[in-house]
Amino acid sequence: MHAFCSCSKMSHEPQEIVRFSYVFFSYQYVCKGVLSRNLISDSSIYLLFYRKSDTQDGYEDIQWNRSSESHPPWLRFHLGITRWELYPHQDPNMELLVQHLATHRIVSAVQKSGGTQLKLVMSFPNYGQALFKPKKQERDEESNYNLYYFSDFERHNAEIAAFHLDRILGYRRIPPVVGRLVNVIKEIKDVTTDRKLARTFFTSPVGNVCFYGQCSYYCSTEHAVCGHPRDLEASLAVMLPDLSLATRRSWRSPWRRSYSRSKLASWETDPDYCETIKKTPPYDKGTRLVDFMDMVILDFLMSNMDRHHYETFEKFGNDTFLLHLDNGRGFGRHSKDEPSILAPLTQCCRIRHSTWLRLRLLSLPQYHISDVMRASLSQDPLHKVAPLLSEPHLTALSRRLKTVLETVSHCQEQRRNDGSGQNVIYDDLAHLKWSTKE
Repeated sequence: MHAFCSCSKMSHEPQEIVRFSYVFFSYQYVCKGVLSRNLISDSSIYLLFYRKSDTQDGYEDIQWNRSSESHPPWLRFHLGITRWELYPHQDPNMELLVQHLATHRIVSAVQKSGGTQLKLVMSFPNYGQALFKPKKQERDEESNYNLYYFSDFERHNAEIAAFHLDRILGYRRIPPVVGRLVNVIKEIKDVTTDRKLARTFFTSPVGNVCFYGQCSYYCSTEHAVCGHPRDLEASLAVMLPDLSLATRRSWRSPWRRSYSRSKLASWETDPDYCETIKKTPPYDKGTRLVDFMDMVILDFLMSNMDRHHYETFEKFGNDTFLLHLDNGRGFGRHSKDEPSILAPLTQCCRIRHSTWLRLRLLSLPQYHISDVMRASLSQDPLHKVAPLLSEPHLTALSRRLKTVLETVSHCQEQRRNDGSGQNVIYDDLAHLKWSTKE
């Protein structure tokens, strides 16, 4: 991220954090890179995949070949996915990909099957696709306190903000997301082939064009999404490779909520719950447990209570990163923190070293998480309409970061006092230290 510069500015800060800020950004995954094969290694598979679509109206003739210079930005993104991350820290393709999502002509819009709320798949002339989530509520509007977490709205600005926060934390496990003003008539109604979606369009009493689609929640005239009068704010997230090209495995979260108004989950009543999980595959070896803690920290910072499952790419087995998908229920409340989201960290007392140092870096005055987030979000096209996160949400980020740091410090103190000898910090920086000596 542009907000992180050279460590020379930080010479007065703790030496460990200074050294980390240099090593992390310069050498991250250098040694792992030897083992890191790409998810999809040959672009020719896409030529076969899209051959049947080559004559469809609105689509361009396929001009790309094996040369990466001929590839559209979405294809470069797909081919760049590795065992460890969706895209590299300094990705030369990112700016072009984001611009593509924000400006390219939309040639098709159909409703995405599955899920509980309205979402569309938008297609571009060069065969790229994006997941569309519309604006449901105003930026400064908090979630209704009387709603259960599983009844909350999915917010377009939460999807955008989650992508930026994921990058700031150094994870790079959320597909790129950008905000866009979409013309409801020209870019959805006029190009859709989805008859069920087309039947839900109507004009409101004040002349705004609205639609509601078909889904489990909030798909009715009472909960329609409307343009002003035709322009509608939305998030567009680049689609991952088709499941026929790169299968994904869905994992039930061990700390999944009960999704019941009356029942509690096992982790809410069993103080030794984590001890059982740590003996259960795939959490009993490798980095899966600390990978999960990374996701927990992300969810706590944005107050996302809806992480019931997560996914991984099957090609990489269990030794790979977790995809942080579906973040629309984050950033719903800024006035209240939800400590139960941190239960896995509190119960397991385990965190990777690079994450611990990154969090400490983001607590420093010159790299404060709220300032970095504000600067990052200002680059999104929808910032011109209004800031994507209100100031109270940015303040909440700082407050929650402090809570995470205090939780880890408490874990360390607890381990020292009980004499268990168990390490709180998982050392994932050994390969970085080794690479700097080369």
